[in-house]
Amino acid sequence: MEQITYQDLKVSPDILRAVKQMGFTEMTEIQQKAIPVMLEGRDIIAKAPTGTGKTCAFGIPIIEKINPDNAWPQALILCPTRELCTQICEEIRRLAIFKPGIHIASIYGGQSMGRQIDQLKKGVHVVVATPGRLLDHMNHRTIRLDKVSIAVLDEADRMLDMGFFKDVRKILDRLPARQQLVMFSATISREVMDIGWIYQRDSVELTVKPVEESQPKITQYSLESQGGRQKLEDIISILQQRQYKRAIFFCNTKYTTSMLGNQLSLQGYNADCLNGDMRQSERNKIMARFRSGELNYLVATDVAARGIDVSDVEAVFNYDMPQDNDSYLHRIGRTGRAKKEGISYLFYNSEERSRLSNIIRYTHSNIIPLSFDENRQLVELPEESE
Repeated sequence: MEQITYQDLKVSPDILRAVKQMGFTEMTEIQQKAIPVMLEGRDIIAKAPTGTGKTCAFGIPIIEKINPDNAWPQALILCPTRELCTQICEEIRRLAIFKPGIHIASIYGGQSMGRQIDQLKKGVHVVVATPGRLLDHMNHRTIRLDKVSIAVLDEADRMLDMGFFKDVRKILDRLPARQQLVMFSATISREVMDIGWIYQRDSVELTVKPVEESQPKITQYSLESQGGRQKLEDIISILQQRQYKRAIFFCNTKYTTSMLGNQLSLQGYNADCLNGDMRQSERNKIMARFRSGELNYLVATDVAARGIDVSDVEAVFNYDMPQDNDSYLHRIGRTGRAKKEGISYLFYNSEERSRLSNIIRYTHSNIIPLSFDENRQLVELPEESE
Protein backbone atom coordinates (compact mmCIF):
# COMPACT_ATOMS: atom_id res chain seq x y z
CA MET A 1 0.00 0.00 0.00
CA GLU A 2 1.07 3.60 -0.60
CA GLN A 3 2.76 5.07 2.47
CA ILE A 4 0.91 8.02 4.02
CA THR A 5 2.04 10.14 6.94
CA TYR A 6 0.24 11.84 9.83
CA GLN A 7 0.61 15.12 7.94
CA ASP A 8 -1.38 13.63 5.05
CA LEU A 9 -4.40 13.13 7.31
CA LYS A 10 -7.26 15.60 7.30
CA VAL A 11 -6.85 16.40 10.98
CA SER A 12 -6.24 19.54 13.01
CA PRO A 13 -2.77 20.88 13.88
CA ASP A 14 -3.56 20.11 17.55
CA ILE A 15 -3.70 16.39 16.76
CA LEU A 16 -0.45 16.54 14.79
CA ARG A 17 1.26 18.33 17.71
CA ALA A 18 0.04 15.66 20.12
CA VAL A 19 1.21 12.81 17.91
CA LYS A 20 4.63 14.45 17.56
CA GLN A 21 4.87 14.94 21.33
CA MET A 22 4.04 11.24 21.81
CA GLY A 23 7.11 10.42 19.72
CA PHE A 24 5.28 8.88 16.75
CA THR A 25 6.81 9.58 13.35
CA GLU A 26 5.54 6.81 11.06
CA MET A 27 1.99 5.49 10.90
CA THR A 28 1.44 1.79 11.39
CA GLU A 29 -0.45 -0.19 8.77
CA ILE A 30 -3.69 -0.30 10.78
CA GLN A 31 -3.49 3.46 11.34
CA GLN A 32 -2.98 4.11 7.62
CA LYS A 33 -5.96 1.93 6.77
CA ALA A 34 -8.38 2.79 9.57
CA ILE A 35 -7.98 6.51 10.30
CA PRO A 36 -9.09 7.89 6.88
CA VAL A 37 -12.05 5.50 6.75
CA MET A 38 -13.09 6.32 10.31
CA LEU A 39 -12.82 10.04 9.60
CA GLU A 40 -15.33 9.47 6.76
CA GLY A 41 -17.80 8.11 9.32
CA ARG A 42 -17.86 4.54 8.01
CA ASP A 43 -18.43 1.45 10.14
CA ILE A 44 -15.28 -0.67 10.40
CA ILE A 45 -14.42 -4.22 11.36
CA ALA A 46 -10.63 -4.42 11.63
CA LYS A 47 -8.50 -7.49 12.20
CA ALA A 48 -5.00 -6.62 13.39
CA PRO A 49 -2.33 -8.32 15.51
CA THR A 50 -1.59 -7.06 19.00
CA GLY A 51 0.84 -4.16 19.34
CA THR A 52 0.07 -2.52 15.99
CA GLY A 53 -1.10 0.90 17.21
CA LYS A 54 -4.86 0.33 17.32
CA THR A 55 -5.56 2.88 20.06
CA CYS A 56 -4.30 5.77 17.91
CA ALA A 57 -6.15 4.29 14.94
CA PHE A 58 -9.48 4.99 16.62
CA GLY A 59 -8.33 7.66 19.09
CA ILE A 60 -7.26 10.21 16.48
CA PRO A 61 -10.62 10.22 14.60
CA ILE A 62 -12.56 10.32 17.89
CA ILE A 63 -10.70 13.37 19.23
CA GLU A 64 -10.98 15.06 15.84
CA LYS A 65 -14.78 14.66 15.83
CA ILE A 66 -15.50 15.74 19.41
CA ASN A 67 -17.25 19.07 19.91
CA PRO A 68 -16.00 20.32 23.31
CA ASP A 69 -18.86 22.83 23.56
CA ASN A 70 -21.31 19.93 24.00
CA ALA A 71 -20.70 18.65 27.54
CA TRP A 72 -22.09 15.17 27.08
CA PRO A 73 -20.69 11.78 25.98
CA GLN A 74 -20.17 11.78 22.23
CA ALA A 75 -17.93 8.71 21.91
CA LEU A 76 -17.92 5.39 23.76
CA ILE A 77 -15.02 2.93 23.81
CA LEU A 78 -15.74 -0.53 25.27
CA CYS A 79 -12.91 -2.86 26.27
CA PRO A 80 -12.68 -6.13 28.24
CA THR A 81 -10.49 -5.30 31.25
CA ARG A 82 -9.74 -2.61 33.82
CA GLU A 83 -6.09 -2.41 32.79
CA LEU A 84 -6.91 -1.88 29.12
CA CYS A 85 -9.55 0.67 30.08
CA THR A 86 -6.99 2.68 32.04
CA GLN A 87 -4.39 2.40 29.30
CA ILE A 88 -6.75 3.53 26.52
CA CYS A 89 -7.93 6.46 28.64
CA GLU A 90 -4.34 7.60 29.20
CA GLU A 91 -3.51 7.43 25.49
CA ILE A 92 -6.69 9.26 24.45
CA ARG A 93 -5.84 12.01 26.95
CA ARG A 94 -2.39 12.32 25.41
CA LEU A 95 -3.99 12.70 21.97
CA ALA A 96 -6.25 15.44 23.37
CA ILE A 97 -3.46 17.27 25.25
CA PHE A 98 -3.72 20.36 23.02
CA LYS A 99 -7.53 20.32 23.13
CA PRO A 100 -8.02 21.17 26.83
CA GLY A 101 -11.79 21.43 26.52
CA ILE A 102 -12.15 17.69 25.85
CA HIS A 103 -12.72 15.49 28.90
CA ILE A 104 -12.25 11.71 29.00
CA ALA A 105 -13.60 9.39 31.73
CA SER A 106 -12.65 5.78 32.52
CA ILE A 107 -15.46 3.63 33.93
CA TYR A 108 -14.57 0.19 35.30
CA GLY A 109 -15.26 -2.14 38.20
CA GLY A 110 -13.13 -2.14 41.33
CA GLN A 111 -13.23 1.66 41.60
CA SER A 112 -15.65 3.74 43.64
CA MET A 113 -18.98 4.34 41.89
CA GLY A 114 -19.21 7.67 43.73
CA ARG A 115 -15.91 8.88 42.34
CA GLN A 116 -16.99 7.92 38.83
CA ILE A 117 -20.35 9.64 39.28
CA ASP A 118 -18.60 12.85 40.37
CA GLN A 119 -16.43 12.65 37.27
CA LEU A 120 -19.45 12.15 35.00
CA LYS A 121 -21.36 15.05 36.58
CA LYS A 122 -18.59 17.45 35.55
CA GLY A 123 -19.29 16.63 31.90
CA VAL A 124 -17.33 14.21 29.75
CA HIS A 125 -17.00 13.84 25.99
CA VAL A 126 -15.35 10.42 25.68
CA VAL A 127 -16.22 7.43 27.89
CA VAL A 128 -13.84 4.45 28.08
CA ALA A 129 -15.54 1.59 29.90
CA THR A 130 -15.80 -2.08 30.69
CA PRO A 131 -19.29 -3.42 29.89
CA GLY A 132 -20.29 -4.56 33.39
CA ARG A 133 -19.59 -1.31 35.21
CA LEU A 134 -21.04 0.78 32.38
CA LEU A 135 -24.32 -1.15 32.67
CA ASP A 136 -24.32 -0.47 36.42
CA HIS A 137 -24.19 3.27 35.69
CA MET A 138 -26.83 2.98 32.98
CA ASN A 139 -29.16 1.06 35.32
CA HIS A 140 -28.64 3.65 38.07
CA ARG A 141 -29.16 6.43 35.51
CA THR A 142 -25.86 8.05 36.45
CA ILE A 143 -24.76 8.22 32.82
CA ARG A 144 -26.60 9.19 29.65
CA LEU A 145 -25.47 7.79 26.32
CA ASP A 146 -28.39 8.95 24.19
CA LYS A 147 -26.17 11.38 22.25
CA VAL A 148 -23.21 9.06 21.63
CA SER A 149 -22.48 9.05 17.91
CA ILE A 150 -19.30 6.91 17.82
CA ALA A 151 -18.93 3.49 19.47
CA VAL A 152 -15.71 1.48 19.45
CA LEU A 153 -15.25 -2.13 20.60
CA ASP A 154 -11.55 -2.74 21.31
CA GLU A 155 -10.25 -6.30 21.64
CA ALA A 156 -13.75 -7.27 20.54
CA ASP A 157 -12.99 -10.99 20.28
CA ARG A 158 -11.68 -11.22 23.85
CA MET A 159 -14.46 -9.05 25.24
CA LEU A 160 -17.19 -11.12 23.62
CA ASP A 161 -15.42 -14.40 24.46
CA MET A 162 -15.28 -13.37 28.14
CA GLY A 163 -19.08 -13.53 28.37
CA PHE A 164 -19.90 -9.90 27.59
CA PHE A 165 -21.91 -10.64 24.41
CA LYS A 166 -25.30 -9.89 26.00
CA ASP A 167 -23.94 -6.87 27.90
CA VAL A 168 -22.46 -5.38 24.72
CA ARG A 169 -25.78 -5.85 22.93
CA LYS A 170 -27.69 -4.17 25.77
CA ILE A 171 -25.34 -1.19 25.58
CA LEU A 172 -25.45 -0.86 21.80
CA ASP A 173 -29.25 -1.12 21.88
CA ARG A 174 -29.31 1.99 24.09
CA LEU A 175 -27.31 4.27 21.79
CA PRO A 176 -30.11 5.81 19.67
CA ALA A 177 -27.87 8.49 18.14
CA ARG A 178 -25.06 6.12 17.18
CA GLN A 179 -23.86 6.79 13.64
CA GLN A 180 -20.65 4.74 13.63
CA LEU A 181 -19.59 1.38 15.10
CA VAL A 182 -15.93 0.39 14.84
CA MET A 183 -14.56 -2.96 15.99
CA PHE A 184 -10.90 -3.86 16.44
CA SER A 185 -10.08 -7.50 16.99
CA ALA A 186 -7.13 -9.89 16.79
CA THR A 187 -9.44 -12.57 15.39
CA ILE A 188 -12.84 -12.40 13.72
CA SER A 189 -14.83 -14.82 15.87
CA ARG A 190 -18.45 -15.84 15.33
CA GLU A 191 -19.49 -13.42 18.10
CA VAL A 192 -17.66 -10.54 16.41
CA MET A 193 -19.37 -11.36 13.10
CA ASP A 194 -22.77 -11.52 14.84
CA ILE A 195 -22.32 -8.03 16.31
CA GLY A 196 -21.25 -6.79 12.88
CA TRP A 197 -24.29 -8.29 11.15
CA ILE A 198 -26.71 -6.89 13.73
CA TYR A 199 -25.34 -3.39 14.27
CA GLN A 200 -23.13 -2.35 11.35
CA ARG A 201 -24.18 -0.91 8.01
CA ASP A 202 -22.07 -1.32 4.90
CA SER A 203 -18.96 -1.82 7.04
CA VAL A 204 -15.42 -1.62 5.69
CA GLU A 205 -13.36 -4.72 6.48
CA LEU A 206 -9.69 -4.04 7.19
CA THR A 207 -6.99 -6.64 7.73
CA VAL A 208 -3.42 -6.26 8.85
CA LYS A 209 -1.80 -9.58 8.14
CA PRO A 210 0.90 -10.80 10.53
CA VAL A 211 3.62 -10.30 7.95
CA GLU A 212 7.15 -9.40 8.91
CA GLU A 213 6.60 -5.68 8.45
CA SER A 214 3.74 -5.45 10.94
CA GLN A 215 4.47 -8.41 13.18
CA PRO A 216 6.63 -7.66 16.21
CA LYS A 217 10.22 -8.90 15.81
CA ILE A 218 10.53 -11.32 18.71
CA THR A 219 13.29 -13.88 19.11
CA GLN A 220 11.72 -16.82 20.91
CA TYR A 221 13.58 -19.30 23.14
CA SER A 222 12.60 -22.39 25.10
CA LEU A 223 14.38 -23.85 28.10
CA GLU A 224 13.69 -27.14 29.86
CA SER A 225 13.62 -26.56 33.61
CA GLN A 226 12.18 -28.80 36.30
CA GLY A 227 10.61 -26.00 38.31
CA GLY A 228 10.94 -24.86 41.89
CA ARG A 229 14.36 -23.61 42.92
CA GLN A 230 15.92 -24.70 39.61
CA LYS A 231 13.63 -22.49 37.54
CA LEU A 232 14.35 -19.47 39.75
CA GLU A 233 18.10 -20.08 39.40
CA ASP A 234 17.70 -20.35 35.62
CA ILE A 235 15.81 -17.03 35.48
CA ILE A 236 18.43 -15.27 37.60
CA SER A 237 21.22 -16.65 35.39
CA ILE A 238 19.46 -15.29 32.30
CA LEU A 239 18.91 -11.88 33.92
CA GLN A 240 22.57 -11.71 34.96
CA GLN A 241 23.96 -12.80 31.61
CA ARG A 242 21.67 -10.80 29.35
CA GLN A 243 21.23 -7.76 31.61
CA TYR A 244 17.52 -7.14 31.00
CA LYS A 245 16.30 -3.99 32.71
CA ARG A 246 12.60 -4.34 31.79
CA ALA A 247 10.79 -7.70 31.73
CA ILE A 248 7.39 -9.30 32.35
CA PHE A 249 7.02 -12.77 33.89
CA PHE A 250 3.81 -14.70 33.20
CA CYS A 251 2.38 -17.22 35.66
CA ASN A 252 -0.84 -19.25 35.56
CA THR A 253 -1.99 -18.65 39.15
CA LYS A 254 -2.26 -15.75 41.58
CA TYR A 255 -0.26 -17.73 44.15
CA THR A 256 2.64 -18.22 41.72
CA THR A 257 2.78 -14.51 40.86
CA SER A 258 3.13 -13.64 44.56
CA MET A 259 5.70 -16.37 45.12
CA LEU A 260 7.88 -15.42 42.13
CA GLY A 261 7.57 -11.70 42.83
CA ASN A 262 8.74 -12.24 46.41
CA GLN A 263 11.61 -14.49 45.34
CA LEU A 264 12.88 -11.99 42.77
CA SER A 265 12.66 -9.19 45.35
CA LEU A 266 14.62 -11.27 47.87
CA GLN A 267 17.33 -11.72 45.23
CA GLY A 268 17.64 -7.94 44.94
CA TYR A 269 15.53 -7.41 41.82
CA ASN A 270 13.11 -4.48 41.63
CA ALA A 271 10.03 -6.65 41.06
CA ASP A 272 6.34 -6.67 41.98
CA CYS A 273 3.34 -8.80 41.06
CA LEU A 274 -0.07 -8.09 39.54
CA ASN A 275 -3.05 -10.38 40.06
CA GLY A 276 -6.82 -10.34 40.44
CA ASP A 277 -6.81 -10.56 44.24
CA MET A 278 -5.46 -7.02 44.57
CA ARG A 279 -7.57 -3.91 44.99
CA GLN A 280 -7.87 -1.96 41.77
CA SER A 281 -6.16 1.07 43.31
CA GLU A 282 -3.17 -1.12 44.18
CA ARG A 283 -3.05 -2.61 40.69
CA ASN A 284 -3.17 0.88 39.16
CA LYS A 285 -0.22 2.00 41.32
CA ILE A 286 1.87 -1.01 40.31
CA MET A 287 1.11 -0.47 36.61
CA ALA A 288 1.93 3.24 36.90
CA ARG A 289 5.29 2.37 38.48
CA PHE A 290 6.02 -0.16 35.73
CA ARG A 291 5.05 2.23 32.92
CA SER A 292 7.18 5.02 34.37
CA GLY A 293 10.22 2.75 34.75
CA GLU A 294 10.23 3.00 38.54
CA LEU A 295 9.54 -0.76 38.59
CA ASN A 296 11.80 -2.97 36.43
CA TYR A 297 10.16 -6.38 36.58
CA LEU A 298 6.46 -7.24 36.59
CA VAL A 299 5.05 -10.69 37.46
CA ALA A 300 1.47 -11.21 36.29
CA THR A 301 -1.30 -13.64 35.37
CA ASP A 302 -2.75 -13.59 31.85
CA VAL A 303 -5.96 -11.88 32.97
CA ALA A 304 -4.19 -9.22 35.04
CA ALA A 305 -1.81 -8.45 32.17
CA ARG A 306 -4.43 -8.05 29.42
CA GLY A 307 -4.04 -4.72 27.70
CA ILE A 308 -0.58 -3.93 29.12
CA ASP A 309 1.08 -1.81 26.45
CA VAL A 310 4.55 -0.71 27.56
CA SER A 311 6.80 -0.03 24.60
CA ASP A 312 10.19 -0.77 26.17
CA VAL A 313 9.70 -4.27 27.61
CA GLU A 314 12.90 -6.07 26.63
CA ALA A 315 11.90 -9.64 27.44
CA VAL A 316 8.91 -11.80 28.35
CA PHE A 317 9.35 -14.91 30.50
CA ASN A 318 6.73 -17.65 30.35
CA TYR A 319 7.42 -18.92 33.87
CA ASP A 320 4.46 -21.29 33.53
CA MET A 321 3.51 -22.98 30.27
CA PRO A 322 0.58 -20.98 28.80
CA GLN A 323 -2.75 -22.75 29.12
CA ASP A 324 -3.62 -22.26 25.44
CA ASN A 325 -1.85 -21.27 22.24
CA ASP A 326 -3.51 -17.87 21.90
CA SER A 327 -2.31 -16.95 25.40
CA TYR A 328 1.26 -17.64 24.27
CA LEU A 329 0.90 -15.14 21.42
CA HIS A 330 -0.70 -12.52 23.67
CA ARG A 331 2.06 -12.98 26.26
CA ILE A 332 5.01 -12.61 23.93
CA GLY A 333 3.25 -9.69 22.21
CA ARG A 334 4.03 -7.59 25.30
CA THR A 335 7.60 -7.23 23.97
CA GLY A 336 8.86 -6.17 20.54
CA ARG A 337 6.56 -3.14 20.46
CA ALA A 338 6.94 0.23 18.78
CA LYS A 339 9.15 -1.33 16.09
CA LYS A 340 11.66 -2.53 18.69
CA GLU A 341 12.97 -6.08 18.80
CA GLY A 342 11.92 -8.31 21.67
CA ILE A 343 12.91 -11.56 23.36
CA SER A 344 10.73 -14.28 24.90
CA TYR A 345 11.54 -17.34 27.00
CA LEU A 346 9.29 -20.35 27.48
CA PHE A 347 10.05 -22.67 30.40
CA TYR A 348 8.79 -26.25 30.27
CA ASN A 349 9.38 -29.54 32.05
CA SER A 350 9.81 -33.02 30.62
CA GLU A 351 6.06 -33.67 30.80
CA GLU A 352 5.28 -30.53 28.79
CA ARG A 353 7.31 -31.28 25.66
CA SER A 354 4.18 -32.17 23.68
CA ARG A 355 2.63 -28.81 24.64
CA LEU A 356 5.76 -27.05 23.40
CA SER A 357 5.51 -28.91 20.08
CA ASN A 358 1.83 -27.97 19.83
CA ILE A 359 2.62 -24.26 20.39
CA ILE A 360 5.32 -24.38 17.71
CA ARG A 361 2.94 -25.99 15.20
CA TYR A 362 -0.02 -23.76 15.99
CA THR A 363 1.84 -20.43 16.03
CA HIS A 364 4.34 -21.30 13.27
CA SER A 365 6.98 -19.98 15.64
CA ASN A 366 10.69 -20.53 15.38
CA ILE A 367 11.39 -21.28 19.05
CA ILE A 368 15.10 -21.79 19.65
CA PRO A 369 15.98 -24.35 22.36
CA LEU A 370 18.44 -23.20 25.04
CA SER A 371 20.48 -24.91 27.71
CA PHE A 372 23.25 -24.12 30.17
CA ASP A 373 26.75 -25.46 29.62
CA GLU A 374 29.08 -26.71 32.35
CA ASN A 375 29.97 -23.09 33.20
CA ARG A 376 26.29 -22.09 33.53
CA GLN A 377 26.48 -20.06 30.31
CA LEU A 378 23.43 -19.98 28.04
CA VAL A 379 23.93 -21.83 24.77
CA GLU A 380 21.64 -22.45 21.81
CA LEU A 381 20.88 -26.07 20.94
CA PRO A 382 20.20 -27.48 17.49
CA GLU A 383 16.50 -27.35 16.75
CA GLU A 384 14.68 -30.67 16.91
CA SER A 385 12.89 -31.80 13.80
CA GLU A 386 9.22 -32.63 14.14
